[in-house]
Amino acid sequence: MTQQLGLFHDSEPAAGAPVGSVGPARITDEVRGTAGALPPGARLGTSSWSFPGWSGIVYDREASASVLARSGLAAYARHPLFRTVGLDRTYYRPIPAETFRAYAEAVPDDFRFLVKADRRITLPGDPDAPTRGTPNRSFLDPVYAAREVVEPAVEGLGDKLGPLLFQFSPGGPEKFGGIRDFTERLGRFLRALPEGPLYAVELRTPELLTKAYRDVLEDVGAAHGYVVHPSMPALENQTSLLPPHHQPALVVRWMLGGDRGYQAARDRYEPFDRIVDEDGATRHAVGLAVLDALVAEQEAFVIANNKAEGSAPRTLERLADHIVRWGTAGEAVHAS
Repeated sequence: MTQQLGLFHDSEPAAGAPVGSVGPARITDEVRGTAGALPPGARLGTSSWSFPGWSGIVYDREASASVLARSGLAAYARHPLFRTVGLDRTYYRPIPAETFRAYAEAVPDDFRFLVKADRRITLPGDPDAPTRGTPNRSFLDPVYAAREVVEPAVEGLGDKLGPLLFQFSPGGPEKFGGIRDFTERLGRFLRALPEGPLYAVELRTPELLTKAYRDVLEDVGAAHGYVVHPSMPALENQTSLLPPHHQPALVVRWMLGGDRGYQAARDRYEPFDRIVDEDGATRHAVGLAVLDALVAEQEAFVIANNKAEGSAPRTLERLADHIVRWGTAGEAVHAS
């Protein structure tokens, strides 16, 4: 866990610095045209933004991760395809409203942040305890979640807050007290949260993806967080149980392709400046999910990770092109 925190921390930004040392890259007419043709409800973005390999794709010059951490967000948000971004640092430690506010001030009014909730809410074992297996008193604690996660995000981001995502790590159902106990406890937790934000739940344990889980989300008005990850069924299997047009909004995170772990994918794909392992089947499934949501007049949030195909910006360019080329949403969905 310590190693993973370091990896994310190195690529996560510090808020508050204005654009000065880095600006937006020159965008081709083709990409700009594709972005302009996307329906306004389609919000595409990446997991964080401070990757030096995106020089010439997102940024106008070469810059270190630390420079991009300080000044990259405002430049990132000027890319015509990017109308959202994932905040991953919030999974490892809550951040104050002032930090959220600095992020909000760096982006346009129509930009939205997908915020990952503190892992202390979603891990049954205490991540800070010196002994593995120590029970986590904050697990599915709505009081802790409201105080440390929801209220600072709402206060700092305001209208720029998008989905607030609760990611549950992989593990057998017994890790969460069994399928029934987890589902019931999740329902009580979600019902006790402050009203207003869009809450999304991302599972990494396939056995927890049940009809009872679906019913809980529908009852409380929360979204299922569809995830492309080796630990979970393929996206089309998730959409079969939980159709996108039944969700309050579509939340998809295209995280990891194939059977590689994050470190193996990182080693293969750095510096994240090109597609290495194209995944047309997933692109097709994500695109259809987006169109299904748009037909229902819902927003569609899609977050792409560099470890999906090799370069998150390139992944989103191709996804956007596919969505536009499929024509109107109704025609594409009926043809599928």
